[in-house]
Amino acid sequence: MMPTLSPIAGAVSGATRPKLRPYQQELKNQIYNHWNDHQHSNVLAVLPTGAGKTVFFSSIIAEHAGATCAVAHRQELVSQISLALARNKVRHRIIGPTNVVKMIVRLHMEEVGHSYYDPNSRHAVAGVDTLVRRRDQLANWLPTVKLWVMDEAHHVLQENKWGKAVNMFPNARGMGVTATPSRADGHGLGSHADGVFDKMFVGPSMRDLINMGYLTDYKLYAPPSSFRRDAIKKVSQTTGDFVASEVSKAVNESSLVAHDEKQIVGDVVRTYQKLLNGMLTVVFAPDVATATELEKQYNDAGIPAKCVHGAMPDVERINAVRKFKNREYLVLTSVAIFDEGFDCPAIEAVQDVSATESFGRFVQRAGRMLRLKDGKDFGRYVDHVGNIERHAVLVDHPEGTKIELCHREWTLDRREKSGGKSEKSAVRACSACSGTYERYLKKCPYCGEPIPEPAATQRSNVEWVDGDLYELDPDVLTQMRGEVIGARETPEAMRDRLTAQHVPPAGVMSNVKRQRERLDELVKNDILMAQWAGHRRAEGLSDSEIFRKFFITFNIDWLSAQSLKKDEALKLREKLETK
Repeated sequence: MMPTLSPIAGAVSGATRPKLRPYQQELKNQIYNHWNDHQHSNVLAVLPTGAGKTVFFSSIIAEHAGATCAVAHRQELVSQISLALARNKVRHRIIGPTNVVKMIVRLHMEEVGHSYYDPNSRHAVAGVDTLVRRRDQLANWLPTVKLWVMDEAHHVLQENKWGKAVNMFPNARGMGVTATPSRADGHGLGSHADGVFDKMFVGPSMRDLINMGYLTDYKLYAPPSSFRRDAIKKVSQTTGDFVASEVSKAVNESSLVAHDEKQIVGDVVRTYQKLLNGMLTVVFAPDVATATELEKQYNDAGIPAKCVHGAMPDVERINAVRKFKNREYLVLTSVAIFDEGFDCPAIEAVQDVSATESFGRFVQRAGRMLRLKDGKDFGRYVDHVGNIERHAVLVDHPEGTKIELCHREWTLDRREKSGGKSEKSAVRACSACSGTYERYLKKCPYCGEPIPEPAATQRSNVEWVDGDLYELDPDVLTQMRGEVIGARETPEAMRDRLTAQHVPPAGVMSNVKRQRERLDELVKNDILMAQWAGHRRAEGLSDSEIFRKFFITFNIDWLSAQSLKKDEALKLREKLETK
């Protein structure tokens, strides 16, 4: 039963509105219940890319008796929101350039057979820049707004233009929607931090929606590339992401292993022909020059493509998307335009040629290919610049471990800002088929290609393989086992040994106490490690694979984990308890 909320008056009959999915209705009920108790609270709703955020908040707007304003940061998103309101039969004004308004009216006619544009309506859809610029013109209407809705709300901070837009509605409460409520610059979206939101409501995860049948599953590919992350020296102090000029330079100096004489843009087209041929694909480029070169390379190869970027007229961009949906273009190359909010179920694949330190941006890009479409078996994400290794995570499921695009606990609090360094990846890309898989495996599970083995002439006492695993000779192994034995000395044996060495009684007592505490933590870890290994063995892993996976997962080898100091053992246990 839907709760009662005083400002909600059913402006449009339920029979005429698109029916919400169960998880959308549940999230909506949670927000309504919260608003019943907290009338002026600003809420943040989190739904994965492709989960129907626009449909969700359009339903709330359609039911609202007071004036509302939905705000987006690009004209493509303004048109999407306007269409969603039109499908809900909500008449609304469009605060934007005249040519954009005309284009959206045309889209109304094409999609729903009637225009719901009404310049005198209490409801509005606005681009954030136009809204802020027309503040004085809208001075009489702004105080009447009782609800604002901010799309892609991870942008909203108190001091930026989105925050200024929020402050333009003095008598309204607000709702933000986003798939990724996190920022690379570490700023928090909560009103207690740097943002404006008082409460966050999180819907089902991306994997949950795939399992429910609301999103398509995906395959991840990472063709071999000479792209070097360490070639990017700077991270923006403002955004927390890589400096764009550095990304552009690193990308355009790269070439794939199989085609050393060619620049990376040539490899992108060849990879499309090999893995994605004929699929509707969006390509993310680091700059307009690279996106334009990619457009040329595709067209030269007989693949109709169009470059879309922010400097293009709004109408031209919207027309390019229309032609893409109609398969007049098979490929759209872009610079950030489609990073967020671009709702096009037709997209079958994404090629990423722009390295990013932002987890949110990575998820937003990859999520473009997850919307359901007849005939789409999998969405395909092809990574040319190491974003999968940088951001994808391994998640244990009942049916086995999966490489997931998005698996994170969200918070409104501040986070530590990205520093340009990433943890060692647990994911490997096959040099033969470009498939991605867990690094502990010794060969590709898709094509059987073994991981490269070092030359025999390179062997030494400690041998590094692929930058993560090492082979031990008998002497080193004996030494490590000796360290384990030393770490496991009984308190009684330690007391006798220290007493024989004439250590003062106070020193003996303090050392024995620390040893008891250390042993207690190590024994607890022994149990968790045995359980972890047992689960992996039940999944069919050999002992060798278990030890490899343990090292990659926890960044410590099995033997060293048995000889840790107390504090280090505590940190490992925290990780073991979450894996």
